[in-house]
Amino acid sequence: MTTKSLPAVDRRERLKAIAKALQRTMPVPQMELDHRSPWELLVATILSAQCTDQRVNQVTPPLFGRYPGPVEMAAAQLPELEQLIRSTGFYKNKAKHLLACGKAVTEQFNSQVPQAMEELITLPGVGRKTANVMLGNAFGQPGIVVDTHVKRVAKRLALTKSENPERVEEDLQQLMPKSQWTAVSQRLLLHGRYTCLARKPRCGTCPVYQLCSWKEKGPQ
Repeated sequence: MTTKSLPAVDRRERLKAIAKALQRTMPVPQMELDHRSPWELLVATILSAQCTDQRVNQVTPPLFGRYPGPVEMAAAQLPELEQLIRSTGFYKNKAKHLLACGKAVTEQFNSQVPQAMEELITLPGVGRKTANVMLGNAFGQPGIVVDTHVKRVAKRLALTKSENPERVEEDLQQLMPKSQWTAVSQRLLLHGRYTCLARKPRCGTCPVYQLCSWKEKGPQ
């Protein structure tokens, strides 16, 4: 069965069953980026691009010790900032984004991270994925995070047929109530991170194996 052959009502029922199965194995889906404030989560999420959460969690304590808030980040010296985040990869671009983001939050939003999608995506280095992380995990608003894991899992589970993150987000939005967006997408993310791997997925321990129609899945 391919994604194309599934009408919306069937995908809706499929996702409902998948969500229940994942909830049994992940009652409380944890955000794995350490943070104490919306600003810290914003910085950590920007740093997490093409980098593991574990590595980001090693980098952020000294980073926040040196630049605790957007005002301090806005005044950072670029070479020093680059050195502090070097191990997260793509550090030159990330440093430029963090510096510009600190200035934007300070000057345009009175040093407070904005709480609306439309405003969040105006910040340097912030796209819909990062904005949805902020909405769901910092501000308690519904948000569907579509990273590489969610995109892969959603496609394998026949919830979408798109490769475009924004279209995947739209497809998932249509399949569940807003109140479930954050928790379900976080469970899909963690499922992709630890079980439904890009290479050598752990099908033998998959809690949604019976609901998976991916033609390349392994034996259980």
